[in-house]
Amino acid sequence: MILKNKVVIVSGIGPGLGQELAYGAAREGAKLVIAARSTQLLNKLQTEISASGSEVIAVPCDITNPADCEHLVQSTIDEYGKVDGLINSAYRAGDFKVICDSDFSDWQETMNTNFFGTMNLTMATVKRMESHANGAIVMINSLITKKPLPTQGGYAASKGALSTATKILAKELGPKGIRVNSVFMGWMWGPPVEMYVNYTAQTMGVTPEAVIADVVKDIPLGLIPDDSDCANAALFLISDLAKVITGSSLDVNGGEFMS
Repeated sequence: MILKNKVVIVSGIGPGLGQELAYGAAREGAKLVIAARSTQLLNKLQTEISASGSEVIAVPCDITNPADCEHLVQSTIDEYGKVDGLINSAYRAGDFKVICDSDFSDWQETMNTNFFGTMNLTMATVKRMESHANGAIVMINSLITKKPLPTQGGYAASKGALSTATKILAKELGPKGIRVNSVFMGWMWGPPVEMYVNYTAQTMGVTPEAVIADVVKDIPLGLIPDDSDCANAALFLISDLAKVITGSSLDVNGGEFMS
């Protein structure tokens, strides 16, 4: 188990990647802290993970609120005495409009979550990691920053800002023993993409298989990577197997984009 006895915070544990990160961290032996705005979702996931025999606490948190982030990290310290890893998975997709038609107040909300909110939680966590000169942080980023698509300008801009800040953090925090890396996710098979496939198929009057075929034609592995497999990349970067890796940008997309 690559995370045995590591204390790991996972934010944004919604359906899809967030939940798979939590399941995976627990499976790999982490003492887990899960965070999201929805207490109902948190309680359900906590019950499931606890039933497997793993240690887990659930803390409601809106990462756009610095006080919530401080409470989340303090709750982690109160329960486990330390924090070894943070996976920033919380995000906001924003609206899907071309830039010329966009409402920039929506961009601001997206930036508040994906950039400033992520930085809120990261800074709250770093303060505790500095005390024992050890820690690992992973930012969940997106292929959209490398392979631009129309109608996703606000989301892409927020993730682009996060990508740049992550590299600077890696430079600044390396001397303090804290590693900071990014994983850039592409298509991931899970509830959100299943909904997209079914909606698109219904709208276009084609089969779900036809929609999937159109997606995977650009993916060398010939499949939409599963959420759980994508989560494993982030778990690797949190673990000591990656103890000499910092400032990296790991593409996790089946080969759709190769940087």
